[in-house]
Amino acid sequence: MIQASFPAIIKALLNPKCYPDHVEYVEVIETHVSWLLLAGEFAYKIKKSITLPFLDYGTLSKRQSCCEAELQLNRRFAPNLYLKVVSITGTPDCPRIDGDGVPIEYAVKMRRFDEAGRLDHVCDRGEIKPSHLSDLASAIVNFHRGAAVAPIDSHFGSLDTVIEPALENFDELRLLVSDQECKLRLDDLLAWTKNEYQRLIPNFLSRKATGHVRECHGDLHLGNIVIIDGDVRLFDCIEFNEDLRWIDVASDIAFAYVDLLDHHQPELAGWLLNEWLSMSGDFDAMPILRFYAVYRTLVRAKVAAIRAHQNHGGLKEIRNYLALAEKIVAPQKLQLTITHGLAGCGKTTASTNMLLKDARGSTIRLRSDVERKRLFGLIATAASNSSLNGGIYSQRAHLLTYRHLYYLAESLLAAGWSVIVDAAFLKRSEREDFYKLALKYGVEFRILSPQASLDDLRTRIMNRLKIGQDASEATLSVLDKQIGFIEALDDRERKYLFGESECR
Repeated sequence: MIQASFPAIIKALLNPKCYPDHVEYVEVIETHVSWLLLAGEFAYKIKKSITLPFLDYGTLSKRQSCCEAELQLNRRFAPNLYLKVVSITGTPDCPRIDGDGVPIEYAVKMRRFDEAGRLDHVCDRGEIKPSHLSDLASAIVNFHRGAAVAPIDSHFGSLDTVIEPALENFDELRLLVSDQECKLRLDDLLAWTKNEYQRLIPNFLSRKATGHVRECHGDLHLGNIVIIDGDVRLFDCIEFNEDLRWIDVASDIAFAYVDLLDHHQPELAGWLLNEWLSMSGDFDAMPILRFYAVYRTLVRAKVAAIRAHQNHGGLKEIRNYLALAEKIVAPQKLQLTITHGLAGCGKTTASTNMLLKDARGSTIRLRSDVERKRLFGLIATAASNSSLNGGIYSQRAHLLTYRHLYYLAESLLAAGWSVIVDAAFLKRSEREDFYKLALKYGVEFRILSPQASLDDLRTRIMNRLKIGQDASEATLSVLDKQIGFIEALDDRERKYLFGESECR
């Protein structure tokens, strides 16, 4: 249906004869900043002639430049989707895509994909799986690793570029929202944002110095991620404002994280975050992630307010985003959980189940098998070729690994995240160190100790070695060694058993 609010050129481009390729029907999708025309095998994205505080599409030349930038930037991760920039010629009432003559408008020509594969739609249908988010985490980590690093003398990632966009969200929301209740809630969130920024200044400075400010995506919500032929693809990054693109990688992942929270999938939000951390090892991002999560939530609130202003809509969506931001900043009851048991007993399976039941999406797991290899410069699934008591499994390496797990757990608790430490914890002294850490931070201490028969342990270890895709390198010889020196939980420790470990 042609809407009266459509400009003349968009109405005219609903005619299939305007296109160079075979087109039977044209569908139009409107966003707050663009028009997307779905025509046959292709989609044409036309930018609205608008100027906003964060965006300037006000002239034809600026829209052309932004189209060319969009093509170049999105080819970094979706080269087969972004085809070229096309001119639109003729007149607004009789336009021609990729025709001869003087351009009256420009569009980015893209290869169409099944819109049902967009992650927001997959999520809305209840079909999103942990495996999708593992693939997404891998795609994001690989993209970030290859992304350009902001020069240390550039303004990207400076303190001003961290706080100013966050404050601008509040300024723009105040202009768009007249409801007094919403304004009071914004006042509280603004105070939290300012306080967190001041507290985290050393972290922001360190992130820039260590190369974590990069040329990122900038708009990594679920609607800009799609599953094509089973693969997760990113698309539609920020092209119109380089300050919104040259950002901390933590700000990028925060958008996908809060969008999963917004889609009422906190367990999967937590899973995405854990997979990203496991693959990237970027635990230094965690103190600042909530700051960016609130910022990203209020970006969505601002977009909702712009859309409501354009379409004379209500406040429901805006209020929902304010509620989400308030939930993110609310104090949480923290827990420190350690696992205990022999190789193959199911510690990782049990801790995975815990993560996928976390209704707040705020628990971080540390796997000793993964972190041990990271300490020695290996990826999780790489073979270390170490002997039973040598290489990365020597006594020295063992002590270094547990010391590193302790440091990471302490830093995460200090940053307000619950922690699961997935390690064998065969010695009472190792468990005691983490028990004292829980006491130090005043958090609940728990022990997860899944049980299995010796036959099951041996079978699981052999199957895991045969598949060869797990971080654990435990063999039957390792199991026999562990049986010889495991120290059982004492009566005091058994009081902290919970979950699967209680079914003994």
